[in-house]
Amino acid sequence: MSQALSPSFRSHTCGQLRADDIGSVVKLAGWVGNYRDHGNLVFIDLRDREGITQVTFDADLCGQDVLEQARKLRGEWCIGVDGKVIKRTGKSDEDKKNEKLATGEIEVMASSLTVFSESPTPPFQINDPKVNEERRLESRYLDLRRPKMQEILRTRSKAMQAIRRVLDDHGFLEVETPYLTRATPEGARDFLVPSRLSPGAFYALPQSPQIFKQMLMVGGCDKYMQIARCFRDEDPRADRQAEFTQLDLEMSFVTQEDVLAVTEDVVRAVWRETIGEDLPAQIPHMTYDEAVNKYGSDRPDLRFDMPLFDVTDIGQKTDFKVFSAAPMVKCIVVDGGAAMTRKETDSLADWAKGYGAKGLAVTKVVDGKLDTGVAKFLEPVTAELLERTGAKDGDLLAFAADRPRIVHKVLGELRLKIAEDRGIAPKTKFAWTWVVDFPAFDEDVKTGRLTYTHHPFTALADEADVEKLSSTDKATLLGIKSVGYDLVVNGSELGGGSIRIHRYDVQKKVLAALGIDEERQQQNFGFLLEALKFGAPPHGGIALGLDRVIMVLLGLDNIRDVIAFPKTQSGTDLLFDAPARVDDAQLADVHVKSIAEVDE
Repeated sequence: MSQALSPSFRSHTCGQLRADDIGSVVKLAGWVGNYRDHGNLVFIDLRDREGITQVTFDADLCGQDVLEQARKLRGEWCIGVDGKVIKRTGKSDEDKKNEKLATGEIEVMASSLTVFSESPTPPFQINDPKVNEERRLESRYLDLRRPKMQEILRTRSKAMQAIRRVLDDHGFLEVETPYLTRATPEGARDFLVPSRLSPGAFYALPQSPQIFKQMLMVGGCDKYMQIARCFRDEDPRADRQAEFTQLDLEMSFVTQEDVLAVTEDVVRAVWRETIGEDLPAQIPHMTYDEAVNKYGSDRPDLRFDMPLFDVTDIGQKTDFKVFSAAPMVKCIVVDGGAAMTRKETDSLADWAKGYGAKGLAVTKVVDGKLDTGVAKFLEPVTAELLERTGAKDGDLLAFAADRPRIVHKVLGELRLKIAEDRGIAPKTKFAWTWVVDFPAFDEDVKTGRLTYTHHPFTALADEADVEKLSSTDKATLLGIKSVGYDLVVNGSELGGGSIRIHRYDVQKKVLAALGIDEERQQQNFGFLLEALKFGAPPHGGIALGLDRVIMVLLGLDNIRDVIAFPKTQSGTDLLFDAPARVDDAQLADVHVKSIAEVDE
């Protein structure tokens, strides 16, 4: 065995060699992929994070000892080689160039071989795309060797660099904020950390640096940014993790348009420098009311049409009580949907019940008339309905009749389901919009209590609305607009933000409108309220979920694929077997006793 190579002396990476390098002597290091023993010739595919290069061991060039050593190699051994880059040879044109590899025109004739470490047979093949996720996460260190995962990590790194470069050009300061902070119960559930030095007291991991960045604005740091780790103890989903990364921005003396312009500069650089895609010169705006009324969602997917049509007035003209007595009736038109079978449309009705609907009414347009489903109930209003919706022969109309919240939820989800099920081709790869003019308040469906749409620190859109905060009329409060905004692309919310409340008196009134009494205001937000007394500047910002940004950027469906060491859907780390129980002595150190039942 030749003297071990040091990775610092590696002169090239496997994936970057090209025809221009023919004749060069190179040092490569990486992992053995495919292996082929042809007697006096041994071929391996050597893989590193940049790609693959074919390495050839020829006894006439490297010597019999090196060849014998090469014949012992197996998959995922970590090795280094010295060799010369030559034009790939072979009997056929196919052998002379491997079109599947960026390095397919060349190969490296090895002169020496160093085995850094051997490997047993891996639990799965690195190049197998069908390995189930659980197995991949259990051996994530192997999964990360896959070219796809290396490309994702490389793209994420480029995105981070682009972000920092753009914001540095804009004069932002990168400031780190604490991980150990105070619990604020008005948000999502906190992760709690017991304190050893303060018995019975707990830190909370930050759900976001929201309060900290507002403090920085009061402290005169007028342009702050941070790529921050955030924590929310909530159920993971395909596009959400309990532990996540966000780009956090805050600026003083700015308007909404200032924040949006800086954010557009950031995402424009990310898209251009990672995948070479250009954004619109200016991302269009859509009000919250327009988004919900037209698409049933405050994060509409605009890659395809299929808007919601309000036909409440038409439904009230019928004897069909499901429509005539409903607070709202809306429908969508499915182009060519008349071809759907009775079984398919019935399944949609069952599916809609999962979103709170009592069912889903459908009918088809045939020869200029409505046919099947609820057609007989709509016969008197057919002409008006077809004119309102623009439905034509061969189309399907799907109706939801209920309270506005349910109607919008059902039809908003239905248009997405129909588009996926029927393979409706998107008009564009990326459909961007800013959703603006959010309501300041929302109503909790379960309790009926007033809650906030973004967070309780969002400024009101109209100064005149400050007086309405004292109203006891819920409808009045729900009608107040805020200076809140979300960045949406392809139906995913990449981030959201707002102009903040910078006045002490207004902040107290907003908290009171949310039912937070004086004692709880001081207990949970006293530090912020106190800071707002001391010359707080007008300020605003935004937070972008970077994991979701990379997921959408690369067209992936699973956020776990863009995180180096993610948790499962149940919040478990399969690589490190976390969370895990700790012994009683450790619990005693932090003055905690577990009441969980332990299976022996």
